[in-house]
Amino acid sequence: MARDTGDRASVRVRTAKGRKTSSTRWLQRQLNDPYIAEAKRLGYRSRAAFKLAGLDDKHRLLRRGALVLDLGAAPGGWTQLAVQRGARVVALDIGEIQPIAGAEVGTLDVFAPDALDRIKALLGAPANLVLSDMAPAASGHRATDHARIMALAEAALDIARAVLAPGGAFVVKLWQGAAERDFFAALGRDFAKVIREKPAASRADSAETYIVATGFRGAPSPAR
Repeated sequence: MARDTGDRASVRVRTAKGRKTSSTRWLQRQLNDPYIAEAKRLGYRSRAAFKLAGLDDKHRLLRRGALVLDLGAAPGGWTQLAVQRGARVVALDIGEIQPIAGAEVGTLDVFAPDALDRIKALLGAPANLVLSDMAPAASGHRATDHARIMALAEAALDIARAVLAPGGAFVVKLWQGAAERDFFAALGRDFAKVIREKPAASRADSAETYIVATGFRGAPSPAR
């Protein structure tokens, strides 16, 4: 996928009266982010589309006609890219997702007791790929935030184990921390290949990484 990530004139933002220095830094970063500009140009809802594009270009995760479950899908950048590359997508988030042509979107709390039953009903068949870009609202306390995103990652893995077809793939976002070692080991028992990735579109100062697990060894559990 072509990306306008070459040299661009840097925009400097002065700290306005009443604006915090951190807000000024955030605004300057937004204005100088080539992925944001390219996402707007291409009509993607978020720059995150380029993260999935990078992972797909390397690992060939999206195939025409593949059935994809996208968890934590709002605002929909990953779903847009997956549909563009020929996948059939069920996109879910705890918040509302505006309709996306070619995808089925809905609201879902992955911790709800009926979450798995609802997901299976929406998919209607074993999935070829489960994506999870879920992340909690950051509290600023690193250990707390890490524990929260690990809980989401583990919920996503439980869902992937239940809905993936043999040979399927799983992509999940993590924030770096101590608990990811055990999670990585768990993935190694369920998948033939597990790789940690930092897409080019991920900001260098971000703690996020993505785990790409391919070659699912199990079989989806029967509907309850």
